[in-house]
Amino acid sequence: MTKVGFLGTGLMGQPMIKRLLTSNISVIAYNRTVSKLEGLKESGVIIAQSPTEVVQNSDCIILMLTNATAIKDLLLTEITSKYLIDRTIIQMGTIAPQESIILQQEITAKGGEYLEAPVLGSIPEAQNGNLLVMVGSTETQFKKWSYLLQNFGSEPILIGEVGTAAALKLALNQLIASLTSSFALSLGFLSRQGVDIDQFMNILRQSALYAPTFDKKLARMCDGNYDNPNFPTKHLLKDVNLFLQESESLNLMSDSLNGVQKILEKAIELGLSDADYSALYSAIVPKS
Repeated sequence: MTKVGFLGTGLMGQPMIKRLLTSNISVIAYNRTVSKLEGLKESGVIIAQSPTEVVQNSDCIILMLTNATAIKDLLLTEITSKYLIDRTIIQMGTIAPQESIILQQEITAKGGEYLEAPVLGSIPEAQNGNLLVMVGSTETQFKKWSYLLQNFGSEPILIGEVGTAAALKLALNQLIASLTSSFALSLGFLSRQGVDIDQFMNILRQSALYAPTFDKKLARMCDGNYDNPNFPTKHLLKDVNLFLQESESLNLMSDSLNGVQKILEKAIELGLSDADYSALYSAIVPKS
């Protein structure tokens, strides 16, 4: 049976690990914040004292880390990288396409294999195994590891070579930021104009303009309750920044997203870095 290692046990990592446990897959995990591992230990996860221990005791290592810098800091150190020979790394966080390609080059140079499998969805989908799993790999790698990825989403999708799935994930997260900020602006505008929000939503739901995410964020914005986030504001800003960097290299006009970037930065200035990203409403509609 495959021995699975897991680096990154944050908001998404923990429910993903529990999905593996329900399939009787043994997991060894490491996180720099030890307190995040307490519940996992009770569930039967082996707790590693270092990333090196995870790599040494795994055939496949899943990464659910914040960014490419964190990946390099944990996985590509002089000590840990020695043990990457014959190991498969599956990168499941959101990073830039070029960052993923460089990681592939560095890991294969150390004798390991690399594929990317970023996911779309948040904590409820992770808990239920309903994430959308997008894979950048060879067909051989996809066939070999689909059984593992199916624990997170029943139908992983092969997008293409490494970099393509990372690009698709960034494009989707750009839509999250743009749709949510546009909805927040309309909502704030109508609230200050005295228009009934229920009437607005009833009309919106019947139109081609409607997106389900609007209803998911409506109550949070109206109540100003951004606690228990499925996706924090700081992470959405990170992804927007990555998208803008990639867009510039592709000579795309992304001025509209620059505005969303400023909104997210303002939300973080308001102390909403770790709040649900719907907190961008408070930046768009400041208290009088």
